[in-house]
Amino acid sequence: MEILGEKVQLWLDSARFVKPKPAVYVLYDKKLNVLFIGDSENLQNQFTKYLDTNFENNECKQKTHTYQKLFVENPVEKKEQLLNSYKSEYGKLPDCNEV
Repeated sequence: MEILGEKVQLWLDSARFVKPKPAVYVLYDKKLNVLFIGDSENLQNQFTKYLDTNFENNECKQKTHTYQKLFVENPVEKKEQLLNSYKSEYGKLPDCNEV
């Protein structure tokens, strides 16, 4: 289930090439189930860190197959909105946000 209106992209193909801008992002597994909704002041640094450390050895996030990103002025606020909407619809947070 896609949360953002942006294109879903393959993780390994394009994660290294995102811009160094503030953004919210959604990580999905192979079946497009939402794993994690996150925010970053510099998406390029965040994704590079994930790639270099295999998601900081987080087994939940290691299931990532695809992602969406949305560059926004206030990523923390947008992330909270997305998490609240997700929780309202599904009665829980995405699996990796609950850990």
